[in-house]
Amino acid sequence: MKDLLEMSEREYFAQFAKRVGMFVGRTSFRAATDFMMGYDQAARRYGEPGLTGWREWLMANYEVGANLVWAGQVMQIAKPGWQGEQDFTYEEEERLLKVLFELLDEFLAERERLAAQP
Repeated sequence: MKDLLEMSEREYFAQFAKRVGMFVGRTSFRAATDFMMGYDQAARRYGEPGLTGWREWLMANYEVGANLVWAGQVMQIAKPGWQGEQDFTYEEEERLLKVLFELLDEFLAERERLAAQP
């Protein structure tokens, strides 16, 4: 595995997705999104893009509430009919994490493509 400090954000989050529990102590949607929010704040503090544009990308590509933070938007996509509940079964957690990381990879891939264009 490549050194975490040498990875692109897309590579880094692909590794995070494979080992959420290793990074945050437990494998749950809430733990993963809390970590990602902290990552975003640290990245922005040091002049990196972090997850800048992620929430807006979700709104542009999916029917999600504009009044929600991105974690809530992902829940709307992964769990149609979601009404704000926070207690999920193991299977629901698995689904939420799968959708979260699929969407994030799509977003980061698109951002990489746009950045590579002349």
